[in-house]
Order: sequence, then structure tokens, then C-alpha cells
Amino acid sequence: MRQLPLPFAEAPNFLAEDFIAGPSNELARKWLEKPEFWTNGRLVLWGDAGCGKSHLLHIWAKARGAAVYEGLTLRGLPAAPDGPVAVDDADAAPDETAVLHLLNGAAEAGQPVLLTARLPPARQEFRVADLGSRLRGSLAVVILSPDEAMLEAMLTRLIAERQLSLRLEVRNFLMSRLPRSPAAFREAIARLERAAVAGMKPTRQAVAGLLADLVDGEKLLPTRHFAEREGLL
Repeated sequence: MRQLPLPFAEAPNFLAEDFIAGPSNELARKWLEKPEFWTNGRLVLWGDAGCGKSHLLHIWAKARGAAVYEGLTLRGLPAAPDGPVAVDDADAAPDETAVLHLLNGAAEAGQPVLLTARLPPARQEFRVADLGSRLRGSLAVVILSPDEAMLEAMLTRLIAERQLSLRLEVRNFLMSRLPRSPAAFREAIARLERAAVAGMKPTRQAVAGLLADLVDGEKLLPTRHFAEREGLL
């Protein structure tokens, strides 16, 4: 699989009403409702970039009043938690001892911990053996790749949020040619928004050129995902 250049510049808001539920994240959503059944009080949501794991983490954290830590900036000895804990991008933490300390503190306090990662703990490499042991002894749930209906709903929402006016042929081009990854869809719309601000008219040819490194140039446009009656967005 190609490694796509996806430089995300915008911080998502992670609102509950903006989350798109579907079969790919159904199992994760069910487990988030019952932390009392998490193995050793911990749940690791894992999956590809843009699959929704961070969104779910923030929704859960807000509903439970959990303290949220970003793995990339988690260092030192975090304060002992007095409530639920959420660690986003836990596998990207440069200081594994800090993550271990946080997990131990939550366990001592009897508080649940939700973590996200690109890979399940069983497939990760750990520098701190005790952290690997703790995470491998946790419940791990995958968020699968989205189906076509979810991708279509996501594309429609992204276009509407940025108030872009895209013709039917352009929207169908995006649905048919972009990699089946939420991250790729978000990057494509972010580029289109920047190009629109710069004055680019979003014709099919212009969009194809703008997204040349993202789209599959050999794939033919197989079907029309959006109906004519929808008009312009």
C-alpha cells in the first residue's frame, strides 16, 4: 500500500454530533459503553490514521470527565489520576515510562484507561518491558476501514462544513479515485478549500491535478455515487 503524504494542519473539534457511526466502529462503540468489563480496566482502540479512534476517545473522555493526555507530549511523572484517563496516540509517546506511570496510577486508583494506537499492543515494540506487559494485558479493539456509505457520508459532511461548491462530476471523481481512507478524504477536502480561497475553480481537471499524488490515476470512474437530484453542495 502506498504511503500517502497527509499533512494535517487543522485541529478537529471532536464533537459527538459530528461522529459518523457505522459498522466499522460498532464494536468499539459498544465496548466504550462498558468500561467495567475492560480487561484490567484498560481499552486500546487501534486502527489506521483517520479511522475515528481519536474522535471516539474525546467523546468518551468528555462524557466520563476523563483527563486527556496526548501521547506525543506525555513526559515525566504525570500526577496520580483521580478520575478516568484517556491517552491519545499512546504508541507515539517518546517517554514510555510516563505512560507506564500513568497506567499504574490509574490502576491503583481503580480508574479506567482508554488509549489509542495505530497497532494493537501485541504487534507493537516496547522499550519498557513493563509497559508492554501492561498493554498486552489490556482489551484491544480494532476500528475497521469504513464502508462506502460511511465514506460518502464523510465526504458530504466535509464539503458542507467548508461550504465548498462542487459539481456532481467532481464529487463522484473524489468518491471513485481517492484511497478508501478517511485521512485521504480529509486531506483532499482541506486542499480543495485552500485552493478555493486562492481562487481556483474546482473543475474535474483542476481537482485531478491538485490531488494527483492522492488519487489512483489508473482507476476508471465506475459508478455515480451521488444522484443528479442532489445538485450542488
